[in-house]
Amino acid sequence: MKHFDAILHVKGRSIFVGDIPEPDGTLHAAVFTSPCAHGNILSLDTSKADSMPGVFMIITADDIPGENEIGNIIMDEPLLAAKTVHFIGEPVAVVLADTSSHAYEAMKTISIKLHELKPVSDPREAARLGDLIVPPRTFCCGNTVSALKECAHIIRGKAETGGQEHLYLETQSTLCVPGEGNVLHISSSTQSPSFVQKIAARVLDLPMHMIQVDVPRLGGAFGGKEDQATPWAVIAALGSHLSGRAVKLILKRHEDLVCTGKRHPYSYNFTIGLNDAGRILVWKVDYYQNSGAVSDLSTAILERSLFHSTGSYFVPNVLATGYCCRTNLAPNTAFRGFGGPQAMFVMEAAIHKASVETGIPVEEIQRTNLLQQGDLFPYGMKYSCNEVRNSWDLAGKFSGIKESRRSVQEFNRENRYFKKGIAIMPVCFGISFTTTFLNQASALVHVYTDGSVSISTGAVEMGQGVNSRIRQVAAEVFSIPVERTRVESTNTSRTANTSPTAASSGADMNGNAALTACKEIRTRLLEVAADKLDLEIENLCLKDSAVWNRQNRTELSWDQLVAAAYMNRTDLSSHAHYATPGISFDKTTEKGRPFAYHVAGTAVTEVTVDCMLGTYKVDRVSIVHQGGNQLNPLVDRGQVEGALLQGIGWMTMEELAWDGETKRLLADTLATYKVPDINFTPDEVNILFAEGEKLEDGVGLKGSKAIGEPPFMYGIGTWFAILQAVRAFNPEVSFDYTTPMTPERVLMALTEGRES
Repeated sequence: MKHFDAILHVKGRSIFVGDIPEPDGTLHAAVFTSPCAHGNILSLDTSKADSMPGVFMIITADDIPGENEIGNIIMDEPLLAAKTVHFIGEPVAVVLADTSSHAYEAMKTISIKLHELKPVSDPREAARLGDLIVPPRTFCCGNTVSALKECAHIIRGKAETGGQEHLYLETQSTLCVPGEGNVLHISSSTQSPSFVQKIAARVLDLPMHMIQVDVPRLGGAFGGKEDQATPWAVIAALGSHLSGRAVKLILKRHEDLVCTGKRHPYSYNFTIGLNDAGRILVWKVDYYQNSGAVSDLSTAILERSLFHSTGSYFVPNVLATGYCCRTNLAPNTAFRGFGGPQAMFVMEAAIHKASVETGIPVEEIQRTNLLQQGDLFPYGMKYSCNEVRNSWDLAGKFSGIKESRRSVQEFNRENRYFKKGIAIMPVCFGISFTTTFLNQASALVHVYTDGSVSISTGAVEMGQGVNSRIRQVAAEVFSIPVERTRVESTNTSRTANTSPTAASSGADMNGNAALTACKEIRTRLLEVAADKLDLEIENLCLKDSAVWNRQNRTELSWDQLVAAAYMNRTDLSSHAHYATPGISFDKTTEKGRPFAYHVAGTAVTEVTVDCMLGTYKVDRVSIVHQGGNQLNPLVDRGQVEGALLQGIGWMTMEELAWDGETKRLLADTLATYKVPDINFTPDEVNILFAEGEKLEDGVGLKGSKAIGEPPFMYGIGTWFAILQAVRAFNPEVSFDYTTPMTPERVLMALTEGRES
């Protein structure tokens, strides 16, 4: 099975928003943003910009015809700041000009006077001040107070995880073109076309049917375009609505880095209680989420952290509390894993600290507490299989972990200035939107008279291969070459009320909708075939581009069948809707069945640390991934490899830093923000896909399991493998549980308490 977009990418023929031809008279937008992290606006002077060459108009909050509000979950985010600014990079005014260079030159002449207020960037400080976006939220089970009295070992600690820049190749991009009767056609680089449509309608005071959003494809997203593509799309739509002209807005890389939010940094307090056998009896954790200046998707992301508070382990007594802390940073947002990685890291940190204090090996604590079939999660759902334990056992054999441990010990005995470490990372990740109503999708399928097939769904192709999966489904239902199918751009006029392509559910939901629509058309076609051939429909099927009667091919080909159906006035189009079955969640009790299923797997990571320099190399990662019935093994492998390296980057080198006083982002260029490159890629990445649990019909896509987000968490093992290597050199290191594990942090740990 091919990944068709990859072929277009290699040939340079893929069309992104920036490649769409601009209509004559297109205006280009440049956005003036706040230079300060927190302050009251005293005055805004755009007079110089108005008189600059090529400038068509300047737009401020006063020009908005509808509501100056783009919040999706909580209404707390203005499109353009009117009275107060809350973060550096917050949009304040928009310049429309005949060229991009004229727009930017004019934008530079805008001046703003502010009464600066003290900004806050630490989530714990925000919590202390009571500046929470919503009240604290708690998931619990058992009785942690009484259970702690039964614990032989009680370990307390703190941890920190840093943010992460999405660094998609295509920056935030929009082209809005006015159409007949004031209809607006928005081409947007968004994961959420219906959200863009809804919020643009709100801001412009228009009904939604007057706004059409089209997404050709995305040049990467990773969650960074789920909610944060919306302001830029709506700004372009506002400009087009007010000017009557097409408006193009494409952020420069520096703007994108400064103005958009990142993965949420978290700060944690934890208490873990174990008995003498290493069984975890109690898990108490506080999540201080750095939400940024507005809510964005922070409440939903924190919710998923709570859902994954126990990681891959069963704990009978849990008290997990989350705090959405409002700070004066750009609003943090969705990122691959959506709060799950943050929860899994602190659990692994607690297990590691428990191992250090009790002397029980880390792997023994992990193995003892792994989920098994029938165990209850803190939110009341039963774990339905044994994939976590099975993947752990398979990974041990697949990686040859016993031999690897012996090799690591031998290497560390023989080498003074180089040390190796090895760590195991189990993953269990729930699949579905935790907001239940989002678990729905629709598809529109046309079979044309020449036998070719067009499919429209709400799924957005952003490099993950969702279109290839959906094409494959249609090709299999009709038993025709996949080259005879096509997935159209995602468009709100063809598929309405779409959910975001996120939560690893795009292929599951949209693919199942397409599957249903294709089956409906197939049934109609077979009815035509039965009538034409005078055969029983129960004996007919489509196979190899023809109609078959039991095991015998008839003279009726696919093309002839389609032509006959058309002449018979049979409907060759179908619209179908899919809603994920069997899920529900009661937020008053914090109990229910929020996920259709879980994806599990285990990674074994081996590293080498240069103890003179503090640098490190990931030698080998061996992964067993429980992926169900794979539809496209090559796409799945690419997703696992890409997610792994992105997870390793979050754990090691991707460090975000802000100026202590101004809260200005210091990692605001690709010279100051580092991501893994080809030279940092592990020497070996070995992946074993195990089919595992059999899903019920209608859950997953034809028995496959989601692949986008779960492999990201395999990268967490790298942090603990590096720490093991550091401890082999400096056993007394009191290393704090802070990410990322940069070479600077490693070097400081290696030299801690040692004479120079």
